[in-house]
Amino acid sequence: MQSAVNGQLGQHLGDGHAAALISFGTGLVLMVVIVGARPATRKAALAIPGQVRAGTLPWWNYLAGLCGAVIVLSEGVTVGALGVATFQISLICGLIVSGIVCDRLGVTTATKQPLTLPRTGGAVLAIVATVVVISPSFQMPHMIALAVMPFVGGLLAGWQPAGNAAVAKSANSMLVSITWNFLVGFCALLLAYGVRAATTGVTFELPSTWWMYLGGPLGLLSIALMALLVRGLGLLLLGLASTAGQLVGSLLLDWSIPSLGHAVHIATLIGTLIALVAAGIGMIPSRKTAVPAALPEPAAAAPEASRS
Repeated sequence: MQSAVNGQLGQHLGDGHAAALISFGTGLVLMVVIVGARPATRKAALAIPGQVRAGTLPWWNYLAGLCGAVIVLSEGVTVGALGVATFQISLICGLIVSGIVCDRLGVTTATKQPLTLPRTGGAVLAIVATVVVISPSFQMPHMIALAVMPFVGGLLAGWQPAGNAAVAKSANSMLVSITWNFLVGFCALLLAYGVRAATTGVTFELPSTWWMYLGGPLGLLSIALMALLVRGLGLLLLGLASTAGQLVGSLLLDWSIPSLGHAVHIATLIGTLIALVAAGIGMIPSRKTAVPAALPEPAAAAPEASRS
């Protein structure tokens, strides 16, 4: 749903960058209101700059919002041309490949996950699914180039949930972590947009259709769930488990809303089935013992996280 909203917003504005800026801006405003309404979360949010300067947490954890900015930017730029289903499969493929690497290195969990045959097989099938889905566009190189953008976004998203979870633990608040994620992403997009405005010129307008502002709220729900679940599931299992809902939902959107203008090709259906099989294979429990990683044991989620 978030991809469809941001894709339509990008088409409406004729500028995927401006669409990403609006999406992050609405999410940021909503989170500032939520966090600012409570003294505890407000104090924790204002303490983050001092924690960054003190180096209490590796600095790269605070930049997880940059990954979200890349994904939202790719939604605004590519979904209008690719369709929701093709975008999601390309994104998920990149996320799964990144998940194997991050889980093996112990980036996202307290243990290093072994490279088992089911996990590797599931990732390979996910790549096959992506190739099948974009196969109708093989005669149009620019469409393949567009499909690469969400794939790269999926690769970069490998450590985003881990970074957000680490910030949430340091601030003792998932809500503060989500707000910081939106702030970093919005500032990066705004800076790049300012450079564009100064060098090539831009035309910016706010849409009059109310649902085009829902991309940010939908995104913060996704970020919250991923940050809460990644420590227990690992990135690969989280990515594979979410594949079913994303792919089926994407197909239903493209099929049930013809106004989106995205025909559901037989290749898309085949690719979705392959991706679902990949998810099932990748979720087969491993008999190998996971190797402890150099990460501390994750703390319990803050009380407000369960109410977000």
